[in-house]
Amino acid sequence: MVRSSSRRRKVPVADYVASRVRRVHYSWLIAAVGLVTLITSAGFRSTTGVLIVPLQNEFGWSRATIGFAIAINLVIYGLGGPFAAAFVERYGMRRVITVAVLGISVGAGLSTLMTAPWQLDVLWGVVNAAATGAISVPLGAMIANRWFVRRRGLVTGLLTASNATGQLVFLPLLAFIVTHWGWRYAAGTAAAVALVLVLPLVLLFIRDRPYDVGIAPFGGDVLEPPRAATGNPFASALRTLAAVRTSTPFWLLAGSFFICGASTNGLIGTHLIPAAMDHGFGEVAAASLLATIGLFDLVGTLCSGWLTDRYDPRLLLAWYYGLRGLSLLALPYAFGAPRFGLILFVVFYGLDWVATVPPTVALTAELFGRESVGVVFGWIFAAHMAGAAVAAWGAGAVRTWFGSYGWAFGTSGLLCLFAVGLVSQIARPVGQPALVPA
Repeated sequence: MVRSSSRRRKVPVADYVASRVRRVHYSWLIAAVGLVTLITSAGFRSTTGVLIVPLQNEFGWSRATIGFAIAINLVIYGLGGPFAAAFVERYGMRRVITVAVLGISVGAGLSTLMTAPWQLDVLWGVVNAAATGAISVPLGAMIANRWFVRRRGLVTGLLTASNATGQLVFLPLLAFIVTHWGWRYAAGTAAAVALVLVLPLVLLFIRDRPYDVGIAPFGGDVLEPPRAATGNPFASALRTLAAVRTSTPFWLLAGSFFICGASTNGLIGTHLIPAAMDHGFGEVAAASLLATIGLFDLVGTLCSGWLTDRYDPRLLLAWYYGLRGLSLLALPYAFGAPRFGLILFVVFYGLDWVATVPPTVALTAELFGRESVGVVFGWIFAAHMAGAAVAAWGAGAVRTWFGSYGWAFGTSGLLCLFAVGLVSQIARPVGQPALVPA
């Protein structure tokens, strides 16, 4: 028997996988890897909620002290959005995500050695925020708008739901680890998942644009070469902000998203677990409440993406903010009836948690163009996280001063009702349908 002396051509793993799933558009593979990456980043960020009480017990730090570090984290995390988008434009998605994943691991590893509040401020307030800020909602918006023409709203909802899925997957696990082995093991676990799971997927499969693999976006028929991005990414992000700073719709979107951040990440995402523990819940049970909110948010955000492809985003936002405001106003009373009231809150609020993102991204793309959506939405997202920072510190201060979170929940609920008026004032571009199915 004669063996062929010819050698088989080596095929990159990503190309091999793509050839095996020819019936699946490569855009869906990008969306899947992006989803795993965003889930892990969200899971790492969710450790904050389960660390407040252990850090307070071990070091004697007040919730206001810990809340200050979280506030720094939320501001830098939010500001990272537009600059990360500009860096992606300049250096590519794969490079930026790789550096961010390594940053998550370094920050988590060093945090296990901290003994003073300033170290918490640096490691969780700065390093953690900068790394996870590069893997956040604006990245999902860029993936959806670069790789999809059809199903863009649905994909935006799917990638946005990563925040909820990260909570659902990681929170009970991290709370269990904290309870049985301590908070340091929880931080180390999150870092290990990022290195072992996410980094290989990013290096193997992530590509910047459909043009890089020789295809058109999903649902499109035009293969367009990317714009050549040059210059300083920091300057590019600031130029974009300067260009939109006089736009009334921009400030209406940013203002409503400020309230969105205050009523989600800053308040419930940070303080629901300690608030539940104040009412007699154990740490794992309290974390399960937030994880269950994440489960219903997964459903709500996917439905929001589907609805965004069909209805006026402004109408959707008005409903979302109004219903969220009512649920937050009812939360202090829900703690008094955990078997019914709290379950009702978890379901109702969970469906609404980040359902605001798909319609906000859609309006941003309509108003400012799809090529600019990453950086412009990044700035709107910065306002979101600024609101979260204010609420994270403010709610902790309210708890320290008054002994409960009641005033924080009530104020946030009223702000959500105010946001209904803001989004109702946004004017869509000429030619867009008004309040009717697409």
